[in-house]
Amino acid sequence: MNIEVQGPKRMFSLIGEDGDIIFSISESIVTGWIVILIIFVVCLVLTRNLQKVPTTKRQCAAEYIVKTVNNMVSANMGSDSMAYAPYIAALFAYILLGSLISMLGFRSITADINVTGTLAVMTFVLITRSKIKAHGVGGYFKQFINPLNIISEVATPLSMALRLFGNIAGGMCITMILYAALGSASSAIYNLIGIQAETYYFNIFQIGIPAVLSVYFDLFSGAIQSYVFIMLTMIYIQMGRE
Repeated sequence: MNIEVQGPKRMFSLIGEDGDIIFSISESIVTGWIVILIIFVVCLVLTRNLQKVPTTKRQCAAEYIVKTVNNMVSANMGSDSMAYAPYIAALFAYILLGSLISMLGFRSITADINVTGTLAVMTFVLITRSKIKAHGVGGYFKQFINPLNIISEVATPLSMALRLFGNIAGGMCITMILYAALGSASSAIYNLIGIQAETYYFNIFQIGIPAVLSVYFDLFSGAIQSYVFIMLTMIYIQMGRE
């Protein structure tokens, strides 16, 4: 049983005269734009022909989503922080769909440390902005007199990036290992009953079982990790304002 786990593939590369790669587009970038396009289309569909009084299920769904996000932001950050609601909603949708897109055969973009690192840095910028806005530039840098605060500042985006990446990538690796193991078990059964590998077209143990595992590692874990990330985002931003 040979298992090989690789990072995102290069979809396009611009090669220089010396043979070095000048510019490349990875699988995560392409998949990320697909996720953005899906979100864009969903937003267009849900917000088309809005009325003051909802008359369609689409508008009811759109208002429910907005209300849920607003209530979440208000409960965790205060009613004066509603300006963060669009960012929280976009962040949740991007992470969730970026994780669940593996169920369509794509590689989860959140299984790429570059993607989760970028999301963590974006949140870190907002955290820093909230701290500077609340305490001023001098007050922000004054906290670094204590070396522990420097470690805490660096650890915040690092832990957020690694937590999301580790859970999604770990689930992907476990699924690959179990899928390969089920394939080997199927081959062993076929060999035991005297059926040659060339005469069957599918591995019996790979039917159904991987789908059940996918429900947990892709659907359940992806939803939980998306929720955890936005909750940490709201908590850290609110802490920076205090």
